[in-house]
Amino acid sequence: MITAESPLDELVTFLVDTPSVSGNEAELADWVFAALAPYEHLSVVRDGNAVVARTALGRASRVILAGHLDTVPIADNLPSRREGSRLYGCGATDMKAGVAVMLSLAASLREPRHDLTYVFYDCEEVEAVRSGLGRVAGNHPDWLAGDLAIVMEPSAGEIEAGCQGTLRVEVTVPGTRAHSARSWLGDNAIHRAGALLRTLESYVPRQPEVDGITYHEGLNAVGIRGGVAGNVIPDECVVTVNYRFAPDLTGDEAFAHVREVLAPYDCVLTDLSEGARPGLDRLLVKDFVAAVGREPQAKYGWTDAARFSSLGVPALNWGPGEPNVAHSRGEYVDLPQLDECAAVLRAWLAR
Repeated sequence: MITAESPLDELVTFLVDTPSVSGNEAELADWVFAALAPYEHLSVVRDGNAVVARTALGRASRVILAGHLDTVPIADNLPSRREGSRLYGCGATDMKAGVAVMLSLAASLREPRHDLTYVFYDCEEVEAVRSGLGRVAGNHPDWLAGDLAIVMEPSAGEIEAGCQGTLRVEVTVPGTRAHSARSWLGDNAIHRAGALLRTLESYVPRQPEVDGITYHEGLNAVGIRGGVAGNVIPDECVVTVNYRFAPDLTGDEAFAHVREVLAPYDCVLTDLSEGARPGLDRLLVKDFVAAVGREPQAKYGWTDAARFSSLGVPALNWGPGEPNVAHSRGEYVDLPQLDECAAVLRAWLAR
């Protein structure tokens, strides 16, 4: 029988072979709750399909380890298969490898030098309004209080500090409708969108330094729609633009920048997630970085580090797994990375 104290290779295999596509995490959440509830050094609570286990040892500081239980849709890559030291399967790297490490530590670290909170949550891989971590933050913010959060997203063992913010806008380019046989009577909105696209093509992204880490931004068209019928000059073209911004900007500042760059077009904000500053000036963060022994890098992309940052908890991304294979049919995790990750955390938390 698999338990939270099973060998890591067996534990992660079990987790991968328990399907948990976003919205269908109940079976896995049930198992996580049942696996951790018997441990007397843990207080285990639940909100929907999010499970939180905490120590209460009266330590001077608290470290949070966080990982999501859900995966993207299965792509003919379950059940898992083992090839040498690699385990292939949906969610192997993103992020059941990190969840396996968390479970192992939760069960076995009974006297850590920091109090510990383990957060296993649902619906990370879908739209933000469904986020299990967001739900817990709204319903029980005290469950997420701490001095450092380590979001165990796959990073191949590299420390990725904070994260970029992201926003999307829809930019409407107007035109005048006409019969395509008499196109000179109209004004083709799709053609007029060329000026907007050239603005984006020539845009020079910022590369600001934030807390000693250089972030490379990006402003890009990621979608375009227009056209009425095959014999009609279109009177509207809508371009979707995504801005990945460094965490020295607030969401409001980032949106203002996009509107300035894309003026005179009207920009309608459709999605916004704040970034997270690296927080590398905090003593606990410095201590963890020294224990890992690797220089922190910028996190390109948005992660739940930003949710912790919004609660006043500095957050890093660090975990086992190769991020470049996440969400792919050939997703895998190198099993030795689990042992290495667990050993580093155990040594740092138990010393």
